[in-house]
Amino acid sequence: VQLQASGGGLVQAGGSLRLSCAASGSINVMGWYRQAPGKQRELVAVIGSGGSARYADPVKGRFTISRDNAKNTVYLQMNSLKPEDTAVYYCYALSVEVSWGQGTQVTVSS
Repeated sequence: VQLQASGGGLVQAGGSLRLSCAASGSINVMGWYRQAPGKQRELVAVIGSGGSARYADPVKGRFTISRDNAKNTVYLQMNSLKPEDTAVYYCYALSVEVSWGQGTQVTVSS
């Protein structure tokens, strides 16, 4: 499965961004991870094909993950962004195997 992510950018603290990731085929679990400089890649949010979602504690209440199964696309709406959200965000997909997107930079200025 190939993943194509988009939507990163530069935003001021308190602002919003929306990430999108389109898969080349149907996927069971899709989601987002992120990796900040000098840190390990960490889970942001994942969502199953039925719509059940799980969030990392730092983003609960601020980020919303959703998906369009007809388009094999997952979205991450990020609100109330903080400088500590700055990272490269990677789209993730789990079907028969794990697939990763190319990463999109999100930078939040204070």
